[in-house]
Amino acid sequence: MKAVWFGDDGAWHTTLRGRQVLADPRINKGIAFSDTERRELGVTGLIPCGHITLDGQVSRVYGQYQKQTSDLARNVLLNEVRDRNEVLYYQLLTRHLAEMLPIVYTPTVGQAIEQYSHEYRRPRGVYLSIDQPELIETSLTAPGLEPGEVDLVVATDAGAILGIGDWGVGGIGIAVGKLAVYTAAAGIDPDRALPVMLDVGTDRQSLLDDPLYIGNRRHRAPEAEYDQFLDMFVTAVGKLFPGALLHWEDIGVSNARRLLDRYRYQTLSFNDDIQGTGAVNLAAVLAAARATGISLAEHRIVIFGAGTAGTGIADQLSAAMRGQGLPEDAARSRFWAIDRAGLLTTATPALGAAQRRYARPAEEVAGWRGDASPGGIGLAEVVSRVHPTILIGTSTSPGAFTEPVVREMAAHCARPVILPMSNPTSLSEALPADLIRWTEGRALVATGSPFPPVDYRGVRYVIGQANNALIFPGLGLGVIAARATQVTDNMLAAAAHAVSELVDTATPGAPLLPEVEALQQTSVAVAAAVALAAADDGVAGASLGGDVRARVRDLMWEPVYRPVKPA
Repeated sequence: MKAVWFGDDGAWHTTLRGRQVLADPRINKGIAFSDTERRELGVTGLIPCGHITLDGQVSRVYGQYQKQTSDLARNVLLNEVRDRNEVLYYQLLTRHLAEMLPIVYTPTVGQAIEQYSHEYRRPRGVYLSIDQPELIETSLTAPGLEPGEVDLVVATDAGAILGIGDWGVGGIGIAVGKLAVYTAAAGIDPDRALPVMLDVGTDRQSLLDDPLYIGNRRHRAPEAEYDQFLDMFVTAVGKLFPGALLHWEDIGVSNARRLLDRYRYQTLSFNDDIQGTGAVNLAAVLAAARATGISLAEHRIVIFGAGTAGTGIADQLSAAMRGQGLPEDAARSRFWAIDRAGLLTTATPALGAAQRRYARPAEEVAGWRGDASPGGIGLAEVVSRVHPTILIGTSTSPGAFTEPVVREMAAHCARPVILPMSNPTSLSEALPADLIRWTEGRALVATGSPFPPVDYRGVRYVIGQANNALIFPGLGLGVIAARATQVTDNMLAAAAHAVSELVDTATPGAPLLPEVEALQQTSVAVAAAVALAAADDGVAGASLGGDVRARVRDLMWEPVYRPVKPA
């Protein structure tokens, strides 16, 4: 029998008493416990005799939050609140979502991940070791969740954390942060979601040399061992939690695409770095296409940074072009992809499968100037030759979109669409203020990290953040609402279209994407669109008759105190 469970009567039931009650963040209300609850649960005398409502608790903790002197300190404070009182944490986060999203998620979560072993306090989630694969099922069942009690699993191997790379076991922070956004933005029940750290080692020598590092002290597993471990994990998830969405997060570049291709039709899974990034960029581009009056299929798109995220964006955009009637080859011909060695061509060595899809014919660029090391065709040359209408950055190369490059693009395009997507902020390919100034206010700009509005010649330009949080929470909610068995391309496209339709690009200075303040409304719109697309694709296990948005809203968990009853 469980010690804590949620009953059909809308109340928590527990066999815990005294300090054990206060130690369980699901049921702990602190000084919001009623006198009856205090007496029956044995916490009388363990907390002050006064009573403060949830609203009062939120106000007090927010005051503490405002007194912190750094974003990392704010992140630590919020985690401490979450560890002792889950409802209070989510109520606080929901009320101040725009302010706190960069603290619990990108970019501050990156700092917390870097300091994970040194700031280690209370473990959260499940940690699986590649050196002990026989413990996978035991570990996944340790939280006490049974089949039918898990809607969502977020798993990472921490191989490509944000823009900071391999951070080993600290990567659990990105899975935990992602789930916090799922809950705050889309009402995913936090007690039906599971963050998982796939500890396959680390190649960061500073971690291996750190005596305080608490992960596997070994280099990352070779491909065969890694694949065997992942197969065991996916099989275990399917066995223990059938119907749960498996969200892959910040998987190492050498594995991400391979895992997506292997598992996307085998199990209900989704890679946010590839598919989520692609969908949110598609949303920005669809909004920009509406603003420019040029159909998506007519745009010329340069992607600077042809790795997992860059090719994922290209895949989503080309799929949308095909949806508008463009043949596959013609759709791919609208892209020029640039990686570290320069423009991808059929002569570029060691291309991945996704990169090969966007490689230009070598003979097409035979006369182009090589201006990238070592001898490849760089961004400046590509822009001068192609005259792109859309420039997307996923390179993590700060300042790569230089003034000459941007001015050259703007010289041949009335409304250049420029999307520096790399994060954190320090790795952005350009600053929005520069892009607006260099194009005399004509550029349509969205970024991967948050930036303040730009005032230029009497117009305030609100910079839309192409944050995956606009997509993945609603996608997850839509999958749950539809009881989908697969995440299809059509569901991703539906999510992107739903986001793009929430902005009015006709207003001068308007953002290309909805603002974070409206994230819950955005998630509802995305969820409804995704659920309907799942039904259209024949992968929905639930009937979606009637008001789909109302159905979606009814599924959303709310951070409010429920009665706690002794058992």
